[in-house]
Amino acid sequence: MTVQNFLFDELHPGQQVETTSRLNHQDVRTLGEGLWPGTMLVNAVCTELPGPGTQPVAQDLIYQGSVAIGDVVTITLEVVEKDAETGQAVIAARAVKDTGDPVISGQITVRVPTERINGEPGSLAGTSKGRRRQLHRLLRMADDLTAMSVAVVHPVDALALQGAMQAAEHDLMTLTLVGPEHKIRTAADEAGLELGATPIIDVEHSHHAAETAVDLARRGEVEGLMKGSLHTDELMGAVVSRQKGLRTERRISHVYAMDVPTYPRPLLISDAAINIAPNLACKRDICQNAIELAHALGVAEPKVAILSATESVNPEIPSTLDAAALCKMADRGQITGGLLDGPLAFDNAISESAARTKRIHSRVAGNPDILIAPDLESGNMMAKQLYYLADAEAAGIVLGARVPIVLTSRADDVIARLASCAIALLVADRQRRGLAHL
Repeated sequence: MTVQNFLFDELHPGQQVETTSRLNHQDVRTLGEGLWPGTMLVNAVCTELPGPGTQPVAQDLIYQGSVAIGDVVTITLEVVEKDAETGQAVIAARAVKDTGDPVISGQITVRVPTERINGEPGSLAGTSKGRRRQLHRLLRMADDLTAMSVAVVHPVDALALQGAMQAAEHDLMTLTLVGPEHKIRTAADEAGLELGATPIIDVEHSHHAAETAVDLARRGEVEGLMKGSLHTDELMGAVVSRQKGLRTERRISHVYAMDVPTYPRPLLISDAAINIAPNLACKRDICQNAIELAHALGVAEPKVAILSATESVNPEIPSTLDAAALCKMADRGQITGGLLDGPLAFDNAISESAARTKRIHSRVAGNPDILIAPDLESGNMMAKQLYYLADAEAAGIVLGARVPIVLTSRADDVIARLASCAIALLVADRQRRGLAHL
């Protein structure tokens, strides 16, 4: 069986498509029974109507019932309206079990594909299904940019070296390898890599590699850093050194760009890796760094949800006070370039229907580009829960230093590593053009 997409002129209000799906054990392992219905509708839009090449822009879905392993669900999609100026269409979507019980319904706004795509369903996973769609989009955004010069710090195992070399092969980066040369070449042999003319700065140990790479960035010889086979604290210790580091007036922070299959665009989460218990001043910089990253990713006015356990300001929960203060700081111009709201609990931050149920009137609630966690623990758990329970992928970057810093994980696959490098290149390009202070 092959699938074919519908182009804008081929869509008309009232046009319908029906398909069926069955919840199986693999779906539960990757998504869970609760997230499967939403993912199912988004995937149906991206594979059936309009089909491959569709880019979801927004969704407003209401969960009406539960599903269990073995349930067969009929999905109905109908074109409600389309807008020639934006190239977008609104698709009404609903799912009903074979018992007749409703599961989920609502509307999904999509950007209609502009090119004909045909193929086997399985072969279109990278373009038509939800998974990794956003990471591939980030890679496409970096396609026409000049590669950035990067110092790779202590890449002495095969995995770290391979990730850096793949970025070079994709014209995202030109590399300078910093570390013990004999260990780097041994790692290259193990990975079957040809280093060719890639320059190597031979230093004795990882501490020296971090200091040397930071010095290259201080002197403007490289535009960014990439973590190799050393601990994050070791690299960041050299970065934040007051005498020889890469400090700016900003607090340094980490941002995950999460590719969540059920969400229509990259979801930025900060800070989940560096600042353990940020105070208000630190949270101000975390917000500003994330906003400027969103600008680099093409979001003109990112919507920023400041998270806590509740949407109400409660003196007993300090993070609600910080959230309210951050919103007022934005009103006073102390945070610029984004639209802030908070405190917001995760449900009403991410779900329009949850926000409506709680009578929250907000331009951010239910449709954020950025989630600001109250502390590292909650941010880290949130990102990892999305990764392990919602089939999300994550790219990441450190901001607030003089240059962007790529921190990859051993758990990252090739696309996640390349997407992290693409984000760094997009940030570096804004710096080249004088459009950012990251």
